Amino acid sequence: MNGRVLHVVGTRPNFVKAAPVVAALGVAGCDQALVHTGQHYDARMSDVFFRQLGLPRPDADLGVGSGGHARQTADLLVALEAELTARDPALVMVYGDVNSTLAAALAAAKLGVPVAHVEAGLRSFDMAMPEEVNRRLVDQLAVLLFATSPEAVGHLAREGADPARVHFVGNPMIDTLLTHLDLFDPAAARTAYGLPERYGVVTLHRPANVDDPEAARAAARALTEAARHLDLAVPLHPRGRDALRAAGLDGAFGVHLLEPLGYVEFMSLVRGAAAVITDSGGVQEETTVLGVPCLTLRTTTERPITVSHGTNRLVTHDELVPALRKALDGGPGAPTEGPPLWDGKAGIRTARVVTRWLEHHD
Repeated sequence: MNGRVLHVVGTRPNFVKAAPVVAALGVAGCDQALVHTGQHYDARMSDVFFRQLGLPRPDADLGVGSGGHARQTADLLVALEAELTARDPALVMVYGDVNSTLAAALAAAKLGVPVAHVEAGLRSFDMAMPEEVNRRLVDQLAVLLFATSPEAVGHLAREGADPARVHFVGNPMIDTLLTHLDLFDPAAARTAYGLPERYGVVTLHRPANVDDPEAARAAARALTEAARHLDLAVPLHPRGRDALRAAGLDGAFGVHLLEPLGYVEFMSLVRGAAAVITDSGGVQEETTVLGVPCLTLRTTTERPITVSHGTNRLVTHDELVPALRKALDGGPGAPTEGPPLWDGKAGIRTARVVTRWLEHHD
């Protein structure tokens, strides 16, 4: 097996998905390099994840930071082209659907470097979501498409992807969750953040909820009303922090605003929560496995398996409080059978495909 695999990560979900793949390829003896774009540059959303997830220190940290989609993607393209040219990988692995993912795939494709996409085939069918644009374009560029769910395989087939490129391997984010499950301590988290025994967790960062001031006010109003029924711990994502505070969430009764949390601290809160309110795709998946009621403040989801096989429900701002009350009253639980291949071995299956591919593409 010859050739280097270059992993490109930039945000919290990327770190969580990459960790089991990097570990499994390491066991297989693969030559690897890790590039952190710095899209999430706050140490509480970046450095701490590397430490807690056991990811190796990045070989390069590009420090691109935040910005508008065009400017950020352009800066990423320039920086990543230089890294790829210098490191000459045999394969570039990208994760999820963030701007770092698209920029890495595009830079690699322009240089003739093959791309592998972990979490391929997810579709919300909402082109107003920047993430939907990213994931569709990356899947067109990748030579290896690693799907986390059966419907993702179906989406790729309908879009004409060569079946030989598509590999249903399961969900590496769940590998990470199951590996660290014993570290998630809800009681310690409640004490650390001054929460009552029964509480909820909120995480919002999507443009549809935080970029437009009116949308942020609607979200803040819904959360303020929800907090009358359940104390809410709200770790504030850098994206949306100021908007939600300005919209009235700061100081609201029952709302506990927190700084960004590390992986173990955040998942400890989620594990012990009576309910989670989110717009995050990854949190929809994590709550599905943990059996925690999840209310997703979105009209679409690229992860419908979390609704059909999990605890997730899509709600509008107006539907949030009734849905929360129903969840707190013991509404329908998760199906008895969870999503297929969400068994903690997705990283191993992914590594097997990659090593076979490298052996045949020297």
